Amino acid sequence: MPAGVCGCCGPLRPRYKRLVDNIFPEDPKDGLSKSDMEKLTFYAVSAPEKLDRIGAYLAEKLSRDVVRHRYGNVVIAMEALDQLLMACHSQSIKPFVESFLHMVAKLLESREPDLQVLGTNSFVKFANIEEDTPSYHRRYDFFVSQFSAMCHSTHEDQETRTRIRVAGIKGLQGVVRKTVNDELQAIIWEPQHMDKLIPSMLFNMQDSEDLDRYDTRQSSLAENCFRELLGRAAYGNMNNAVRPVLVHLDNHHLWDPNEFAVSCFRIIMYSIQAQHSHHVIQQVLNHLDTNNKNTPRVRAGIVQVLLETVAIAAKGSVGELNDVFTFESECTIPPNLWLGPTVLEVFNTLLKHLRMSVDFELGDSSRRNSASSVSSVRGKESEERIVQNAIIQTIGFFGGNLPDYQRAEVMMFIMGKVPVYGTPCHALDTVKIGDQCGVTSGFKSKSMAAALPPPFLDPLFSISLMEDSELRQLVFEILHNILDRHDNRAKLRGIRIIPNVSALKIKREKISKQDVAFMKKHGQQLYRHIYLGCKEEDNVHKNFELLFTTLAILTIELANEEVVIDLIRLAIALQEMALNNEENLPMFIRCGIMALVAAYLNFLSQMIANPPFCQHVSKVIELRNMDAPYLLPEHIFRDKCPLPESLDKEDSQLYFQTADMAECLAGPGYNAERLSIPYVPQVTGEERLSRRPSFVDTVSLQVDIISNSLPEKSQLAEEITFETLKKAIDTTGLEEQERAKRRQVMEKFQKAPFEEIAAHCESKANMLHDRLAQIFELTIRPPPSPSGVVSISAGHTQHQSVPVYEMKFPDLCVY
Repeated sequence: MPAGVCGCCGPLRPRYKRLVDNIFPEDPKDGLSKSDMEKLTFYAVSAPEKLDRIGAYLAEKLSRDVVRHRYGNVVIAMEALDQLLMACHSQSIKPFVESFLHMVAKLLESREPDLQVLGTNSFVKFANIEEDTPSYHRRYDFFVSQFSAMCHSTHEDQETRTRIRVAGIKGLQGVVRKTVNDELQAIIWEPQHMDKLIPSMLFNMQDSEDLDRYDTRQSSLAENCFRELLGRAAYGNMNNAVRPVLVHLDNHHLWDPNEFAVSCFRIIMYSIQAQHSHHVIQQVLNHLDTNNKNTPRVRAGIVQVLLETVAIAAKGSVGELNDVFTFESECTIPPNLWLGPTVLEVFNTLLKHLRMSVDFELGDSSRRNSASSVSSVRGKESEERIVQNAIIQTIGFFGGNLPDYQRAEVMMFIMGKVPVYGTPCHALDTVKIGDQCGVTSGFKSKSMAAALPPPFLDPLFSISLMEDSELRQLVFEILHNILDRHDNRAKLRGIRIIPNVSALKIKREKISKQDVAFMKKHGQQLYRHIYLGCKEEDNVHKNFELLFTTLAILTIELANEEVVIDLIRLAIALQEMALNNEENLPMFIRCGIMALVAAYLNFLSQMIANPPFCQHVSKVIELRNMDAPYLLPEHIFRDKCPLPESLDKEDSQLYFQTADMAECLAGPGYNAERLSIPYVPQVTGEERLSRRPSFVDTVSLQVDIISNSLPEKSQLAEEITFETLKKAIDTTGLEEQERAKRRQVMEKFQKAPFEEIAAHCESKANMLHDRLAQIFELTIRPPPSPSGVVSISAGHTQHQSVPVYEMKFPDLCVY
């Protein structure tokens, strides 16, 4: 009998076909026949080898019904497939799954929204089934593409469009669940798939137009899918997962405003594993480098996202942050095995962009005159300030969450990026010193030597010598952050005469030996910069406030008996400087210095609890209140305070007297005799370097030395007489002068403090070193060469060729 006859006769058809045909009722509206479906399920479970034929036959019928638009039968076929999938768990289910996925693909390819939703729901049910054995050949590329396209549906009807998008999100979620836990499906993490998955989720998270219950569900479902995907990301897949987020934010211009970008990276940081945080931060840093020439607001948006990621990474604890970032000076593993960015690399990147922003701002301001619109240039400058503030805030927050030993290294690293004193980089210095304020906030170090090492202290103080008052204010604020270990700064805010210091409840501890050694080594440097900072002519009220706070914090944190005497000597020297006015200072500055001395000595006298000292200070302040209120902080720093024409030195009762204070401090504990030695600021190494004249070339230096060393002709032609010869032979006067000079030197070394002696010797040694360096620079010349030698004439360099036959060689070198 021909095979075709068997297909026409019902009783001769295979049993699985008859069972499949029976589940379809005559009227599709009646739905799936439950009794016939139970028979088909029993048959499939009893004969699992028939599953692939059942699936193929169902797929054939479904394809025919889709083409003929018999959507009722399509729904029945998919329901039957779903039940068979849930009931059958055997090795033979693999071919059946292929037929099932083929049918789902047919539904997704149709243009009917109902069929697309139906196919998606079936796929989601399949994705929730845990298979016993992995599939070696199954791929989901088509489903990723199709579900991603559904997520971007542009159907005219709002409700239908939302249904399709929600179905697409569910489908992607099913793909994620089906593949991320299967080692054989690692291909899903490749860029070509992530570039479709991630933007589809972000597109639905950001789409907020015509919000209703469908849109809310759409956004929350996309966010949950996004979190689930990131939560399953392994170490090697983080870069592929984060890069599409950055690309999507670029393409849709979501950095300005950046609320959605910040929200995305919050989700990322809270979803991934903590040890993978450095991948995200590194990606954002790289993206900032890529957009270094973009608009200021875009760069500011990226920096703010970086701040958010760093803040979340640091929320757990300092220990977790150290696990995220490695540190170069403490890391013991080889550099090629470091995981993620180092701390200094992060700061280096941020400082680089800070410098670029300042350069952009300065370049725009230089072109202001030639620009067609001044307002647009000013607007761009203000936008660059937004970038700078964002970077400073990020650096401050990131540095504030580091442990002390790393924070000290970061502070030195930032100071290494600041130009030397005297260079014209004011704007850059301002913003970078602003970084230091953020890094040092909350800094609590047990030892001042560790908090203020010389590589950090010297350049910081060199900046305090600059002419800009804002820079000096920032320097003192940094010092306050480091010196104030007991949070007393808020209680000392504002320069004033404090009537009762004990009411402030100042916290302090006994000075440690390490801090005593620190003050012996660096105390003179601190005093000197306070002294120099007081006599700057552009000082304003805030400068004097910060100077007063600096002196008060030094007294609280680092003052023993010896330091107290030094601070009083410094105050007396400031008073004398204001009275003598050798610097020709403005009257406001002179009165401000006198007010600063009064406020500080009032504070110091109460801190050391010396009643006679307190009485002397209070008496002077009372007399000033009556006769010279402009010498007190409450009056001189008030608006439109009348200034005197001069300060009367003769009225000694208005000034603090050294002899009276020495008498008050006489007794055990204080060496009051040192008060009689005037304080003289000592020149330190960085000040010598800053004041050293720049030389153009060797000739100019040589000319200066020769011209200064040669005597005049009148001196050479001095007349020699009998009297001059007699004076030269008579040495009695010279011996007396030598003895007097020797006596002065002995008295100086017996009575002068050690710091002054050391500074005097150091200045001589440095002067000798400078002279020797100049001499060596003039005398040492490179040997002649055939290429030519350098000769200098009239300030110009000329190259002269030397023939080989004219060169002189040692005998041993001639062959």
